[in-house]
Amino acid sequence: MASTHTPLRPALIAACALSALLAGCNEIPGLGPDPRTVAKENEARAIGGACRHAMRGLEDCYALNPKSAKGMVFEGWKDMDAYMREHKIEGTPSVFTQKPATRRSRSDADNEAADTESPSRS
Repeated sequence: MASTHTPLRPALIAACALSALLAGCNEIPGLGPDPRTVAKENEARAIGGACRHAMRGLEDCYALNPKSAKGMVFEGWKDMDAYMREHKIEGTPSVFTQKPATRRSRSDADNEAADTESPSRS
């Protein structure tokens, strides 16, 4: 009995070999997401994490960063919140949002200095 050779066998072997070769490729150029999009998403996550560490609310964070994707900002905020709770880290108030000390006028400062220099004698 003669063995019949099917023409599909070489094609099947080639397909299996090709898939095995491509299985090891994590990043094939042109098939992944756009690097600019990935960078923007990572930046938005970092902004959210920084806002949480600075003890800012989400609404304030959204208002200060209107161009960032809100979903990614929230994801970063939530991740940082979980991390801070897990490691018992206290937030650090932001210097940017604190009100500056009220400045005294020059005449008020001079009057106060004069009061401290000349004690009243009775």
